[in-house]
Amino acid sequence: MRERIDLGPILREAVPTPYCHLVTRPTGATVRGRVEERIDQSPHPTTQLDFSQIGLIDFSCADEVVAKLLLRPPGERPRFVVLVNVSDSHLDAIEQVLETHQLTVMAVPAERATPCILGWRTPDLVTAFEAVNKLGAGDTGRLADLVGWTIERAADALQSLALRGLIQAASGTFRPLPTA
Repeated sequence: MRERIDLGPILREAVPTPYCHLVTRPTGATVRGRVEERIDQSPHPTTQLDFSQIGLIDFSCADEVVAKLLLRPPGERPRFVVLVNVSDSHLDAIEQVLETHQLTVMAVPAERATPCILGWRTPDLVTAFEAVNKLGAGDTGRLADLVGWTIERAADALQSLALRGLIQAASGTFRPLPTA
């Protein structure tokens, strides 16, 4: 299950202007605060942040809305964040901020239906992420077989994906985050 939060209406409520751009740190902090409230009220573990109505995002807003949201300590339950409808104009600011903080987030760009990783990543992390999203639910042995890795290497990659909130994992099994 997932909660979808459209950032456009939240931005318009937070800043009473006709603009669709996420700019300035105070604007980003206000939008993040409202997003956090919605996440806290949601019974769903996965939250999709929809960027479809956002024109531009500057570095300070990317830091406030995306990075600080990911840096927020988890509550009593697991929570996952997925960025959807991210355009090329959003990518530069979000990527740079995430890499600076060594953070990673799953994204579904507007131009593609295939999820990808934004931010800090290694080749093994990307390979494992793409395999999990191709395979669906499974276990470490299934991933190891698909990509030709040892069980230990697959387990390390899955653990890293899980710790970064890029997959759901429990008792040696994994599954991709919902995107639809």
